[in-house]
Amino acid sequence: MRILLDTNAYSAFVRGRPGVVKSVRQADEALISTVVLGELLFGFHNGSQYEQNRRVLQEFLDYPHVRIVTLTFTTAERFGEIFANLRKRGKTIPTNDIWIAAQAMENDADLLSSDPHFGYVQNLSWLSFPAR
Repeated sequence: MRILLDTNAYSAFVRGRPGVVKSVRQADEALISTVVLGELLFGFHNGSQYEQNRRVLQEFLDYPHVRIVTLTFTTAERFGEIFANLRKRGKTIPTNDIWIAAQAMENDADLLSSDPHFGYVQNLSWLSFPAR
């Protein structure tokens, strides 16, 4: 199984949330999007523990089964399809989350996230966990 972590899934993993930790550890490959990395680094810069958070992130990225996925033309094509489909159905989700969903689909990964709006994305394999 391959999973792609949303920003809230990475945060839950770092905080030791049992269900999220189990999902990440059981995955054959854990993917993290450059979009998610941007959201995380934004949060780190706005917080008071940048160095500590950046170190923990790097340790996570150094795990052998973790891989960073980047945006490609295929991602952009999927983004366009997802966005158009959502608009036609009158559904809205944050733009970054459309990119993240597109990357999960492109990489044939289950998206791990607590954001309920991912349920609006058709054909997305989404693993939900409670936000708390």
